[in-house]
Amino acid sequence: MSDKKTRKRKGIRIIHVLLILLVVYVGFVMNHQRKLMSNLQERRASVESEITSLERDINILNDEIGKSGTLEFIEKVARDDLGMVKPREIIYIDKSNKRNDTLDVFKNDN
Repeated sequence: MSDKKTRKRKGIRIIHVLLILLVVYVGFVMNHQRKLMSNLQERRASVESEITSLERDINILNDEIGKSGTLEFIEKVARDDLGMVKPREIIYIDKSNKRNDTLDVFKNDN
């Protein structure tokens, strides 16, 4: 009879060790899943902020496309991008400024 009791005790000890190992494994898996979830939530937040930024840019560009046929837009492009001036208009250049966009336009033409 004493042999049966010792076997049961050894069997119980093995079961306890297996249960502890299982609990430790489940703990590691849950910790890993928590880290993955937090990384995915951060990634989702950054992607959503990028989406809103791109949607804002799209709206701005659509507004510019809508205004592209107006005289104000054409004049703005002619002045800013092409360096054109109105007839009988005098442009004053401040030489004290180290950077002057008007001069840069004329330098690119050469």
